[in-house]
Amino acid sequence: MNALAATSRNFKNAARILGLDAKIERSLLIPFREIKVECTIPKDDGSLVSYVGFRVQHDNARGPMKGGIRYHPEVDPDEVNALAQLMTWKTAVADIPYGGAKGGIGCTPRDLSLSELERLTRVFAQKIHDLIGTHTDVPAPDMGTNAQTMAWMLDEYSKFHGHSPAVVTGKPIDLGGSLGREAATGRGVVFGTEALLAEYGKSCKGLTFVIQGFGNVGSWAARLIHERGGKVIAVSDITGAVKNPNGLDIDELVKHKESTGSLLNFNGGDNMDPDEVLIHECDVLIPSALGGVLNRENASSVRAKFIVEAANHPTDPEADEILSKKGVIILPDIYANAGGVTVSYFEWVQNIQGFMWDEEKVNNELQRYMTKAFHNIKNMCKTYDCNLRMGAFTLGVNRVARATNLRGYEA
Repeated sequence: MNALAATSRNFKNAARILGLDAKIERSLLIPFREIKVECTIPKDDGSLVSYVGFRVQHDNARGPMKGGIRYHPEVDPDEVNALAQLMTWKTAVADIPYGGAKGGIGCTPRDLSLSELERLTRVFAQKIHDLIGTHTDVPAPDMGTNAQTMAWMLDEYSKFHGHSPAVVTGKPIDLGGSLGREAATGRGVVFGTEALLAEYGKSCKGLTFVIQGFGNVGSWAARLIHERGGKVIAVSDITGAVKNPNGLDIDELVKHKESTGSLLNFNGGDNMDPDEVLIHECDVLIPSALGGVLNRENASSVRAKFIVEAANHPTDPEADEILSKKGVIILPDIYANAGGVTVSYFEWVQNIQGFMWDEEKVNNELQRYMTKAFHNIKNMCKTYDCNLRMGAFTLGVNRVARATNLRGYEA
């Protein structure tokens, strides 16, 4: 099942639980706007190449639309639609005043030089500049993009609209970015994990963790879990996988990857088959890479007690059912990885006010938002006798439906 079908299925289940009117259900499912643009750039060798860029603006009932820009070869309309819809529910679950959007360009960033990436980003910004804005749609970095990408977008947008630091988030600190933003998604994952474990009388200390994906989110989650006394016993990324049953030294592993470009051949662990990571025995499994990695083929072999979805849509609905029957507790992505968009909101607020926060304030506010959201999800679980995924979806969908009705939707 593709990402759009799976996301729509979860939404429809939540709408049924909530008893939403059919007309508002349809209204909430249809995107506000879909944008598709051609981005043609000269390569460094003088040849021309074209890429397709997308921006789906899903809903603005609760505020400006918000969502990342990803550069990845698998970017397509269905994926972007699904992720834009997820952002609508995610911002509502986190209770920040945004709607949902998502964008991307179908390309392979590592095959492009820095100057080619800059040209591609600027052309994309030129094509969509009149459809985004501080109070309209606020992009952020996602897979394959970073603070530098946002700096280019900010600069290109400002050529048309004047200096507008709040038009994108995840910017470099020197251009109005927020302290704590780089680690925010991974830190939010850990705060969410701590809230979940506390329900079972546990904490990170002494538990075993496996992290699939060691990019920004996975590496920060690993570092913070390691700081809290958790044992990260296996990690993987596109370069390979490494394990140590006694716990990996995450700081040393980060240095090793930075110096060699790979996780493999780390002195503090043994190489392992990356395909084995998801089914490696542990207390907590944290998928932090691509969607759909847990599916009906491997779900029955998963040996984790808890799954924390740091990636977007890592668990197919078929796998969800299998894992639930096994008694695996899943913390859903629309809550677990909301730390990034929450601190993006803090950055946006700081830019609008022209008053910047210190990192301690950012992190404390993030913990407060994540903890409050978890308890709100648990309340929905009790109200509707459902699991955490449906608790999160009913919470988010209900908030957006209420905002839509209050704005004057005629059912």
